[in-house]
Amino acid sequence: MPRIVETIVTTMDANGTAHIAPLGLIEDGPHWIIAPFKPSRTLDNLRAVPYAAASHTDDVRVIAGCVTGRKIWPLTPTTAVKGARLADCVSHWELRVEEVIEDSERPRFKCGIVHQETHKGWEGFNRAQAAVLELAVLTTRFRMLPPKKIEDELRYLEIAISKTAGPREDEAWEWLMEKVAAWRQSLFDKSEGT
Repeated sequence: MPRIVETIVTTMDANGTAHIAPLGLIEDGPHWIIAPFKPSRTLDNLRAVPYAAASHTDDVRVIAGCVTGRKIWPLTPTTAVKGARLADCVSHWELRVEEVIEDSERPRFKCGIVHQETHKGWEGFNRAQAAVLELAVLTTRFRMLPPKKIEDELRYLEIAISKTAGPREDEAWEWLMEKVAAWRQSLFDKSEGT
């Protein structure tokens, strides 16, 4: 299995409007692959403007926010490519698409890093941050996974939140739990035939 790095990917449309999305970039030798699902704005933007920025953030609210509809986060212009990155990130890569591998579900954009910067120190691992990241991914898989698997994972992730979360992680967790509550309600509604 290749290494995957969870990032916030920023792409631009032809008019210069930025779009951010949490995506795992797939390591492929010296390249990084962006593989957005069809349809998506990230996919459309990469076809229109073949550059992206990958922001590495220690604020998991950005990831939780993106998967719960909170997509407005401060951006700043990139240095070497046409684009933008998160204003508050630990570091970022600026990427140029070098090859597109078409696929009916997830085209793969093979990218090279043309510029990278570090913006602040990294404060270390936090289990609650990892739990928020895992729950964010899990909430995007509601239609793909059995409910029991989701509930089992959630119970396990709650341990890290209860033991190690700070205010940012607590807020991100609350946003994700709103999405979980809506999913649970939809399951209840289906079982009741409404």
